[in-house]
Amino acid sequence: MEDDKITIENIVASTAIADKLDLSRIAMALDGSEYEPDQFPGLIYRLQEPKTAVLIFRSGKVNCTGAKDLDAVNRTIKTIVSQLRKAGIDVYDNPEIIVQNIVAVYDLGVSLNLTDIAMSLGLENVEYEPEQFPGLVYRVEEPKVVLLLFGSGKVVCTGAKKDDEILEAVNKLKEELKKIGYL
Repeated sequence: MEDDKITIENIVASTAIADKLDLSRIAMALDGSEYEPDQFPGLIYRLQEPKTAVLIFRSGKVNCTGAKDLDAVNRTIKTIVSQLRKAGIDVYDNPEIIVQNIVAVYDLGVSLNLTDIAMSLGLENVEYEPEQFPGLVYRVEEPKVVLLLFGSGKVVCTGAKKDDEILEAVNKLKEELKKIGYL
């Protein structure tokens, strides 16, 4: 990704580390894990380095959240697999990690009149109801992401699966804003 004004805030990724897991046993093995099956069907485990959290389910599926880059996702999953192996729990060798969502923030560096922009961008891809939510929701078709624009000029991008999709969506937005005289 090129633009240094784009900051990745969160990557959500998933994988499967086994066909099935005994979460009660894992709760004993992973110090500091939270497992309350009456409240939530998964086990929650937070890592300090990298600062991420994982949800581990009985099905063997694992969701990782909180990572700021793909390296942190990979390190998190490797750490979990390693800790479970040390505890004698049978897990896959190289689980395939699938990125589900990347959330990033971009600052356009200018204030925005969201009402004007909503009218100019057209109603097909825009939702703007300031009484409900202070941002303008702009759905980009390709890549399939959602951009939340705020009056401050800040833009939140969500739904990307790769970081270059974020850059592509931000560049498309900037082109659209240039066409209507905002940039």
